[in-house]
Amino acid sequence: MESVMTRLWIANPLAVFAENAEGGIVIEDGRIKSLVQRGDRPPHDEIFDASAHVVIPGLINTHHHMYQTLTRAMTGAYSHELFDWLKALYPVWAGLTPEMVSAASELAMAELLLSGCTTTTDHHYVFPSGHEDAIDRQVEAATCLGIRVILTRGCMSLSEDDGGLPPASVCQSEEHILNDCERLISAYHDPNPFAMTQIAFAPCSPFSVTTQLMRDAVTLAKRHRILLHTHLAETEDENQFCLDTFGARPLAYVGECGWLDVPAWYAHGVHFAADEWQLLAAAKAGVASCSCSNMYLASGICPVCEMENAGVAIGLGVDGSASNDGSNMIQEVRQAMLLQRLRYGAARVSWADALRWGTAGSAAVLHRPELGRLAPNLAADLALFKLDELQFSGAQDPLAALIICGAHRADRVMVNGQWRVIDGDLVQFDLDRARRTHQQLARTLQTAIHS
Repeated sequence: MESVMTRLWIANPLAVFAENAEGGIVIEDGRIKSLVQRGDRPPHDEIFDASAHVVIPGLINTHHHMYQTLTRAMTGAYSHELFDWLKALYPVWAGLTPEMVSAASELAMAELLLSGCTTTTDHHYVFPSGHEDAIDRQVEAATCLGIRVILTRGCMSLSEDDGGLPPASVCQSEEHILNDCERLISAYHDPNPFAMTQIAFAPCSPFSVTTQLMRDAVTLAKRHRILLHTHLAETEDENQFCLDTFGARPLAYVGECGWLDVPAWYAHGVHFAADEWQLLAAAKAGVASCSCSNMYLASGICPVCEMENAGVAIGLGVDGSASNDGSNMIQEVRQAMLLQRLRYGAARVSWADALRWGTAGSAAVLHRPELGRLAPNLAADLALFKLDELQFSGAQDPLAALIICGAHRADRVMVNGQWRVIDGDLVQFDLDRARRTHQQLARTLQTAIHS
């Protein structure tokens, strides 16, 4: 017997971040069937009264390190800038266990979903011994929670013994790295539009692996048509390190390795020069701007307006939960607005710009045009917020209030046409259990280095 498609009408929202949708949105088979104009009554089988909700496209997180949820507000690290911060934390992260990766991924994904995020990336690049199934565990966590993911097979092969930053215990051989990425692509990567799980390849940074691996990454990306990702131009120290080591700035170096010839996105991009914006645009490369992290580590302010005007796709990322220290995407949108206003002035950056960066902009960064907007035939990924908390009292414009007044938790979240958050709680997921397990494992990790 054939199953009957159900049409759900999300009806008459308080406000919606789309044109000609004042009457709501019709969802069918994981897609947006139609937008409803005010006063219209579309054909439907079910109805959800959204009159108390502000409806936006699901937020998209373009950069994260979920394992770092285990080392938030870590003493001995939180007063440092990037390189010294990493040196303080690498010995701690060397104690990661597979169980910790599962717990950290679950917690981070849960936090993201509750903040209105429907698609997330993760950049996992720390692989202590016995840690070979880390990405498999992340796939399992994403499947359990029902969040859409682009998981990157990160890596480091140059330890402090080779002139790098991390201890040898978290690095791997480059042959093993490439073989494992091939395995993950074969097992999990869905190249089709609307895919729930995709795999990308992501050296931690250009100076944490050899030039040969940077070039091998391009070969891998071309063969499997996957995206590449890495940190780039995050700090002036990084730029100088690349000049001293390779005789070139970071973007020029990755360009020599072929990265500008394949789809890729870069985390941070704070210190790209003006002539590099054009190179990024020509390569159709995207930048994941991470406002909270860049403020926390005093890295600088990403020049998003100039890059966007040059044709570079701009998205938002929460970055690692030890440099944020959270995984809240709607708060990241607000922080992006505030930080970019500090750079450009209040008249040039609006709440709508920041929300666009966190939705359609992030989708463009990840080469996922079916995501990030509310329009017919696109993915039914939505976040619905109520404005019934104290900080919203007195607000005039509901959509603006969502960002300006500081929303932090969604009331409803839909991914691929399925409700994943209802009444502010995750569907069929024991958050208290996940939090207790995570906290216990975090204490174990944090105390192990002192024992």
